[in-house]
Amino acid sequence: MRKRLMSQRLIIYCCALSFMFALGSGARAAKVTIGPHNIIYVDGQPAFPIGFTKGPPPDSKTPWGTGAYEEMKTNGVVFHLDGPQPGKWGPEAQSELDHILDRSAQTGFLTAISIPDLQAIGPNEPKKEEELRQVVERYRNNAGLGLWKAKDEPEWGKVPVPSVQRYYDIVHQLDPNHPVWLTQAPRGTVKSLRAYNPAYDLGAIDIYPIGYPPGTHSLLPNKDISMVGDYALELEKITEKKKPFVMVLQDCWSGVAKPGKTLRFPTFAQERYMAFQSIIDGARGLVFFGGTVKACLNSRDSAFGWNWTFYQHVLKPVLNQLNPSGPAFPALVAPDSKLDIKLAGASDIEYRAREAGGYLYILAAKRQGSTVHVEFSGLPAGIQTGDVLFEAPRKVTVSDGKFTDWFAPHDVHVYRFKEPVGSSVQ
Repeated sequence: MRKRLMSQRLIIYCCALSFMFALGSGARAAKVTIGPHNIIYVDGQPAFPIGFTKGPPPDSKTPWGTGAYEEMKTNGVVFHLDGPQPGKWGPEAQSELDHILDRSAQTGFLTAISIPDLQAIGPNEPKKEEELRQVVERYRNNAGLGLWKAKDEPEWGKVPVPSVQRYYDIVHQLDPNHPVWLTQAPRGTVKSLRAYNPAYDLGAIDIYPIGYPPGTHSLLPNKDISMVGDYALELEKITEKKKPFVMVLQDCWSGVAKPGKTLRFPTFAQERYMAFQSIIDGARGLVFFGGTVKACLNSRDSAFGWNWTFYQHVLKPVLNQLNPSGPAFPALVAPDSKLDIKLAGASDIEYRAREAGGYLYILAAKRQGSTVHVEFSGLPAGIQTGDVLFEAPRKVTVSDGKFTDWFAPHDVHVYRFKEPVGSSVQ
C-alpha cells in the first residue's frame, strides 16, 4: 500500500512538473498574426484585441473577490503592457516579468512585453543587442506572450528611426509569431510619423481629450472628444491602410491628475463614443490607459492597485458592447463591405459598413454640433427592417434600400440588418 501511495504521489508530482514546464516552455504559446484587411488573428481566430496599460497587479483581486486577470479575460482577447520602468531592467525586473508571464499564461490575459532599456539600439551597442536577443529567446515561446512593445512615442522623443528599426529587426528575426506594437504621441506630421512604418506591425496613437480645459493633449484646433477620430484617420494615412492600428484611449492620465489639475474621467457616453468612433475610423483594436495612475485611485481602489471603480461604472459597460459574445462583435472582425452605402442630411456623421454571418452592419457616430435627421441609402433590396443594437427594442424601417434616423451630438448607433437569402453583396 505504501509503495502504491508513493507511486501515485510520484505520478502527480511528475504531472505537475510537466504542466509547469508546458507553461514555461510555451507549449501553448499564442500565435498572433495579421491577415487580409488588417484583421488580427490569435491562434487562427479573428480577434478584436482589447489592451490595458497597465493592467492590474498579477496576484491581485477585484473588490468583489475574483482574480483580477480572470476578470480582464472576460473581455475577450485581451492584453496588458508590462515590464520595468526605464533604467530598471536587470535580474529583479526579469524575475518579476517571469511571474507576470506565468500568471498571464494561466489566465490567457496576454502580456505585451515592454523593456524601455532595450527598445532603441544604436549602431555601437552590441551589449544591448545581445541582451535583447537573450530576452526574446527567453520569452518567445512563453504562453503568456502576446506582443512586443517598441519604443514609446519615438517621433516625439526624437529617437532615430534606425535605432527603433534595429529593435524590430532583432525581435522578428527570433520571434515571427508575435507582432511589434508601436505607439506614437499625438504630435508630428504624417510624413514624420510614416518614417517609422517599417519598424512595427501594429500602430497606435494615444490621445486623451477629457480634462479641464478640454483637449489639451492635442495641438489640433479641434478640442472636442471627436479629436480621437481625427487621429484615427491620421493613422490610416500614416499606415497607408497597409498595417492595422489601435487607438489608446483615456481612463485617466497625468493631464487631469498632476498637481494643479482638476481630476476628470470620461463618462460612459464619452468612452463609448471614443471607442466606436475609433472603430468606424479604422481601428482594429483598442487600448485603455491609466488604470494604475495612483492619483486617479480612490481609497478603495488604492488597496487593489487598479481603478476598479472606473472599470465597473464606465469601462466594463463599454467593453460589454465589444465582447465576442455580443451582437456587434462579428462586425469588429469583418472586412469592410463593398456596398455603396450613402448618407444624406449631415456632413459630420462618420460611418462604416461591414458584412458578417448573413448580416449587414452599419456603425455610425456623430461629431459635435446640432441634432440632425439623416437618411442612409444603398442597402440591398429585400431588407425591410433592422435592429439598433444596444437600444432595444428600437428598430429602423427600410424602404427601397433607405432608412432614416436621428443623431444628437456624439450619438453612436449600431445597425444590424438580416441580409436576404441568396444575397451576394459581400
